[in-house]
Formats: sequence, C-alpha cells, structure tokens
Amino acid sequence: MRTNSKEISHVVRDDIILYPYRMAYQHKDNFSAQSAAYAAFRPHYPQALYDFLFALPVVIQTAWDCGTGNGQVASVLAEKYKHVYATDISEAQLQKATIKPNITYTKAGAEASGLADQSINLITVAQAVHWFDFDAFHKEVKRVAKPGAFITIWGYGLLSISHEIDTIITYFYKHTTGPYWDSERRHLDVAYNTIPFPYKEVSCPGFEIKATWTREQFMGYLSSWSSVQHYIKQQGTSPLPDLKAQLLEQWPDGKSIEVTFPVFMRIGKV
Repeated sequence: MRTNSKEISHVVRDDIILYPYRMAYQHKDNFSAQSAAYAAFRPHYPQALYDFLFALPVVIQTAWDCGTGNGQVASVLAEKYKHVYATDISEAQLQKATIKPNITYTKAGAEASGLADQSINLITVAQAVHWFDFDAFHKEVKRVAKPGAFITIWGYGLLSISHEIDTIITYFYKHTTGPYWDSERRHLDVAYNTIPFPYKEVSCPGFEIKATWTREQFMGYLSSWSSVQHYIKQQGTSPLPDLKAQLLEQWPDGKSIEVTFPVFMRIGKV
C-alpha cells in the first residue's frame, strides 16, 4: 500500500493501526531530487547482515524500517517478517520502492510514525538516523516497540578501492565536496559513535559491502551524494567531470573494479 498524503487515513494491517496525524517536525530532504540515482547506484547491504538480523532473539512478526528510502532494506525484511512498515519523508523515494504485499509504505517522519503503541518487534534504520531528531525518535521507538523488541541502526563509510584511487577520492570527499556536506555527515565519519543510543546495547559483528563497478557506475553513485548536489546548486556546475578525468589513468573506460564499503552497526534491546 502507498500513501501519498501527509495526512494518513485509518489503515488496519495485522492488528496494527496507522493513526491519522500531521508531520510535526521539519526534516531535511536531501535525496528526493536525485531519487533515481539513489535507487540505481546506492550499494546493497550484504546478506550476512540480514542473516544476523534474522537470527536475533526476537519474534519475527512485525518490523519498522524507518527512513526506508526506496525500500531496499524493507524488501529484504519482508522475506521473513509477517509485515513490514516502511516510512520515509521523501515521496519521490517511496515512489521507487519495491512493492510487496506485506510491506506498507507511508510518508512519515521518524519522530511521528503513526504506528500503534507496542506494535513492532524490530526497528531498523539504514544510513538515515543521523538526519533524525534524536530525542524525539528514541521516544517514538520506545512507544511503538513491543516488549523484547530490538533496534538496529547502521551505515557505511567512504569506500576503498586501491591506494592510488583512494587518495583521489579522499581528496574529493574532504576538500572538493567537503564544504558542501551537511553537518550531520560527521556522525557517519565516526561510525555513529556520536549518536545517542539509550538502549541495552549488544555486540555485533562487522560487515562489508562489496561491489564490482565501472567508472561510470561509480560516477552514478557519486551523483547521489548530497554534497555533490549542494555543490551543483551553489556553483552552477558539477565537480564530477574533473574527478572522472583524474581517475582515467587508474580506472579506464569499461574496466570493472571491486569497491568496498565498511559497514558499522549499533544494536540494542528496547
């Protein structure tokens, strides 16, 4: 089911009621404009990460994927969970989400999900929690969580390829687009260790995203960066052609190279 309005009608699914509400918080939406690039080029999380989530000591019944974007995580959770509730503030992102009969997509902020009290077994947030109002979000988590529920937040850092290419990319990240990142980006740079996490935290393994990309695919991924979009908006030109030229010697046309993203995760019992 899709909902395109900020005001949601009563919808009953698996004994959970989505109540009418109006979004109470002002959010940054950095990804609607490049939602097509986001859907096409953002990396996918490894199956090992999902296997870890599915093995948690929690009833596999209902999940809330908060900040779902195009539903990448929600669609995998739906393979195991009876029903998945997926929320995002970007209608453009939701319009590109994977449709499954046991996923309910709703345009809603993280701090006002519209979900019923004590209705969710697992809360997931992938590469999004740094945009939230932390206090309000954690209050919402504790409201909707069933007894024994778990929350998992995760993200990924700057990719690595080879020393020569990494040097060029790091300069682009820190200096060329560095001034154009939102301040919230700093939380990703320190693996979410600066995010308040008021839960009984449990240890979890490390994960990696691996993909094989051409230089063109890499450029497509960079086009989804919010800093690149901010650069274009402020400067009236894109920084990507210069970077593409710098990479030509190390990464010629048509050559596929393995790229690796480090994934970090925090998990807690609500």
